[in-house]
Amino acid sequence: MSALQSISGKGQPAEAYDVVVVGAGFAGMYMLHRLRGLGLSARVYEQGSGVGGTWYWNRYPGARCDVESMQYSYSFSDELQQDWDWSERYAPQPEILKYANHVADRFNLRPDIQFNTRVDRAVFDEAANIWQVATSDGKTATARFVVLATGCLSNARMPDIKGLDRFKGKVYHTGHWPHDPVEFTGLRVGVIGTGSSGIQSVPVIAEQASHLTVFQRTANFSIPARNAKLTAEERERFRTNYPEIRRFAREEARNGIYTDLPDRGALDDGDNERRARYEQRWQRGGLTFMSVYNNLVLDKAANDTAANFVREKIAEIVSDPQTAKLLQPNNHPIGSKRICVDSDYFATFNRANVTLVDIRSNPIEEIVPNAVRAGGKDYEVDALVLATGFDAMTGSVAKIDISGRQGQTLNQKWAEGPKTYLGLMSVGFPNLFVITGPGSPSVLSNMIVSIEQHVDWITDCISFMRDRGFEAMEATKDAEDKWVAHVNEVAYTTLYPQANSWYMGANIPGKPRIFMPYIGGVGAYRQICNDVAAKGYEGFAMTSAARPQKLAASS
Repeated sequence: MSALQSISGKGQPAEAYDVVVVGAGFAGMYMLHRLRGLGLSARVYEQGSGVGGTWYWNRYPGARCDVESMQYSYSFSDELQQDWDWSERYAPQPEILKYANHVADRFNLRPDIQFNTRVDRAVFDEAANIWQVATSDGKTATARFVVLATGCLSNARMPDIKGLDRFKGKVYHTGHWPHDPVEFTGLRVGVIGTGSSGIQSVPVIAEQASHLTVFQRTANFSIPARNAKLTAEERERFRTNYPEIRRFAREEARNGIYTDLPDRGALDDGDNERRARYEQRWQRGGLTFMSVYNNLVLDKAANDTAANFVREKIAEIVSDPQTAKLLQPNNHPIGSKRICVDSDYFATFNRANVTLVDIRSNPIEEIVPNAVRAGGKDYEVDALVLATGFDAMTGSVAKIDISGRQGQTLNQKWAEGPKTYLGLMSVGFPNLFVITGPGSPSVLSNMIVSIEQHVDWITDCISFMRDRGFEAMEATKDAEDKWVAHVNEVAYTTLYPQANSWYMGANIPGKPRIFMPYIGGVGAYRQICNDVAAKGYEGFAMTSAARPQKLAASS
C-alpha cells in the first residue's frame, strides 16, 4: 500500500495514508471500496465497534428503513444486488445491519477500518498541503485527503430536561440503544418525542409495557407502511428491472426513489377523483404518498388537500375524539418535515394501556425520581425512552475540531449556518470532502443513491488530481456564495421552510435557522455535479505541487 510522505521536520507520524475517512456506515464503506480501486491507501476511523452507521446505533424497538429495501441498497455491484435476499418490503434494523456486515466481509473492508476510535481533531498543514488527524487512541495520522462520512442522523440529541439525571429507572435514547435486548414487560414506560423513531417504537413498546405514556410536543404526519414479506417473484421483478430502476432513481426521481411520476397538480382533479387517488396511495403505503400530485410541496392549497385527507384518516382510526385531535398535525404543511411511515401507530392510542400527554399545552417541568412532571401532574414511569432525535446534518461534523487555512475552525465558519459548495467542500478547508453534507440532497433523498453519487464524484475528483499532479483543491468563495444562495432560493420556492424541522436546525436550541439540504432534486443535482466536473471542476481552485508529486498508486 502507498502512503504519502510525512510532513518534513515534524517527525515521523505513527500512520500515513493517502486518505482518512471518518465513519464506517454505508458512505464510509463504499468510499473505502472505491479508494482501494484507485490503489490508494486509506484508513477508516469508526467510533462504534462495528460497521453500519445509523443502523449500528439505532436499535430501538420497531426501527426500520422508510425506503423500500430493494431500493435502499447498494447498486455498485450487480452481483451483490442479485445475490442478497431482502425479507420484507421495509427492512428492519437488524437485517440492514446484517447487510452492512455482509458488505464489509464480501469486499474484505475490515482490515482498513479501525473501530472504537473517534476522530477528535483534524488540522490542515498549509505548507505541506496535508491533514494531521488526531484520534481518541492518542495517535496521529497524516493524509492528503480527509473524507467526512459521518452521517446525517448519527449524533443523538439528549434533551435538556431538569431532573433527568435524578430519574431512578432506566433511560434509553432511540439513537443510542443498548446492543442487548431491552425488556419492557410489566413496566410503566414513558416515551418523550413523536418523530420518526417515536412513531416506530410506540406500537412495539405498547405491546410489552403495563402502561405507556407518550409525551407529544408536535404531532407528525405519518403514512401506513403496509409492510409485508417479500415474495420470490417480487424480488425477481426488482432484480430483472434493476438497470431501469437505478437509472430512474438517479436521473428522474426527485428523491431518488423509483415510483410513478405525477402528471398533474392536486387542484386539477375534482374532489372525488382526488380523494380516490389519495386513498389508493394510502392503501399502497409508504413515502410515495407525497408523489400523488406534482405540486404538494409547492402550493399550500394543494398541500391542504393531502394534509386534510391524512387528518381525516387519523380521526377515523383513533376512537377518542380528543386524542385524535391531538394527533392531527396542524402547525406545518404535510411533507415539509420528513413524512413518517408507521405500522399501527395511530391505532395504538386505542389501547387501554396507552396515554397521550400534550406537552405543548402542558410542558414537561422536570423529571422526578419516579415520574415525569408535566402541567403540574406526575406521570409515574419505571423507564424512560427519549425519542428526541438528532443534531442532524452538521452535529457529527461539529464534534470534530477541524482547523483549515489560517487556523479557522469549521465550527467558527459554520456558526451562522453551514456553507458549502455543492454540499461537498467548504471554502478554507482544502482536500476536505463531506459525503451527503448540507447543501446536497442528502436527507431529502434515498440516502444510498446520494451516497453513491457523492462517493463516485469524490473518487473521480481525486483521480483527476492525481493524474494531473494537483496537490490541493478547495471551493472558491464566489462558487460557495452562489451555491448557498441557490440552495436557499430553491428552498423558499417550496413549503419546506414553513416547518420548524431538523432540516432547518430548529430542533436544536441556538442552532441557526437555515434550510440545510438541497431541494432541487437528486437528478438535477447530479447533473450540476457532472457539469462542474466536465468543466475541469468549475468553482474549485486546484494547486499544483511545488515539486511535482502525485498520489502514489499501490504496488
